[in-house]
Amino acid sequence: MVTVLISTDGTGPIIALSGESSPINMDRTVPKTGGEAIELYMRTYYSLLRSTDTIQIETLEESHMAMDSSLHIHARASKPDISALTYATLRLPSVMRAVNIVLIGQLEESFIRAGWKNIQEWERVYAPGRRRRVHYDGKHMLAVFIASRSDIDDIVPILTAYQIEWNKLHNLLQTETARTFIDKLTTETLPLSTEHQEQLAEILDIETEDVSRLEVIWKDNFIETLRQITEQRKLIGMRLLAASVAAYRRATAYWWQELHDTALEKGVDPQERPVYFVSSNTHAIPNLLTGFARREEERLIRFVREAQYHDLLEEYYAIQDHNHPVSLANFLYYIQKKYLSDQDHTERLRLLTDEESIGIYRMPNRHGFQIAAQIIELNKILTDWIDPRICEPDDLPILHNSNALIINIDYPLGMAAYEILNRITERVGSLIGVYVMGKAATLNARVGDVMIPNVVHDEHSKNTYLFNNCFSAKDVVPYMAYGMVLDNQKAITARGTFLQNPSYMNVFYREGYTDIEMEAGPYLSAIYEAYRPTRHPQDEIVNLYGIPFDVGFLHYASDTPMGHGHNLGSGSLSYGGVDPTYATTIAILKRILQCEAARLQ
Repeated sequence: MVTVLISTDGTGPIIALSGESSPINMDRTVPKTGGEAIELYMRTYYSLLRSTDTIQIETLEESHMAMDSSLHIHARASKPDISALTYATLRLPSVMRAVNIVLIGQLEESFIRAGWKNIQEWERVYAPGRRRRVHYDGKHMLAVFIASRSDIDDIVPILTAYQIEWNKLHNLLQTETARTFIDKLTTETLPLSTEHQEQLAEILDIETEDVSRLEVIWKDNFIETLRQITEQRKLIGMRLLAASVAAYRRATAYWWQELHDTALEKGVDPQERPVYFVSSNTHAIPNLLTGFARREEERLIRFVREAQYHDLLEEYYAIQDHNHPVSLANFLYYIQKKYLSDQDHTERLRLLTDEESIGIYRMPNRHGFQIAAQIIELNKILTDWIDPRICEPDDLPILHNSNALIINIDYPLGMAAYEILNRITERVGSLIGVYVMGKAATLNARVGDVMIPNVVHDEHSKNTYLFNNCFSAKDVVPYMAYGMVLDNQKAITARGTFLQNPSYMNVFYREGYTDIEMEAGPYLSAIYEAYRPTRHPQDEIVNLYGIPFDVGFLHYASDTPMGHGHNLGSGSLSYGGVDPTYATTIAILKRILQCEAARLQ
């Protein structure tokens, strides 16, 4: 309930929040314009997906173009939008070039009931930019597992943008000159010479830099993909097999049960233990706790030399010259990922053995949607291994008496955050803290900067959440070698990366919302239900100041959509993303250890 008191001085309404003892001055102007075309697009594809038959992506192209997405600003033009194509391609498996049917469901039983009984025998395929369970039948069909309706809001625009841009290239490759050029391409001509890049750029009406980007994203399939684009238009059909709320909850229940059963095999029962919940990624926390990269510095640098990563070697020498231990540790964590991907199974097994020896257990996803998880026992952390930026060695002995766990999940997409956190709060012994680290778009900062919100407007529930973020700039700044940290920010939880346009963003920017992400709102809705006796409200200002456990959100900027065409499709965080990733992860781990030490004392 929100009580509105009318002021007499012309300053606007004074709003008293539920549970507040006194009113506070706050104008709440919820943006209602700028998103009509987006709403129309969403209504269109949800109405089509109600069909039990396959729908054609082609029917969505007009409404997709009409919303003027910030990630697809040249959708209407005949000239290819390589940034949009890059973004979509990186979020689809490479076999997408052969696919013309996409099946979507939550559980294996959804596919079995629809007639695809051998779905688990299909090849498991992966996309660089999305952690989602996808299977390929080896011919022309994909089976995609979803965790919430947010996956639909992600998949549909990605497929539509992919098809639009594929067909633009197809039209441009129909000339005699284009076909002759494509026919002459062989593996010996790769990578393309400057002359060949210029020729192809002229044929496709793009820049030579865009040709280079296509070479990078298509890799060994570059020639084959160009030939497939030349030979056929892309006509993708899509079928939604099940999308009920009950099915999402059942899928989440299966996810928890699989995690719980695996944890019991390790001698850990999260349903009997206090838990710190973290939503981040699956590498930063283990890297900071095992110290593997720092212990293997000599081996990692030898790998960089032998692999001839000249730019990384120069970075290493520069760090040494400036004696910058913060940058060195983060640099080694970055190299570790490259090193392990290049080694045989033995090295990866060695790291997993180190992890388990200090109570870090990876929870596999064998069924249903894919959200990887880890369970970490705080009482097994080793003083000699932990990154010294997290705590002083003298602070660790008290943790040996801890019975608390960290449950770290690979940050989910949109409403999956609500489903997962709800399930965890129902099942764990007790919840001590909730900490969320993730990527966001920024309207006032730069790529790599960190934003710390204490106001979140959620486009799913239409609620504006006010809360005490346990983090401030001082918790992150000491661990940032580059970039700024902006606290006291206002965040907007959007429903999808493509489901934003300049008009939509300008409305929020005028209201002071500069941090655009996808999970904070759903997490806060689940947090509300974790300690209040009712389901989260709709379209209200929601006071979460009385939360009986620790809550913290940290976002690092991965793109700046107010810059035309500047999105994750036009570049990559790469090494530049390491600094904010580890600065925010250190802040989270440091907070957890401090809270746990205080709890034990």
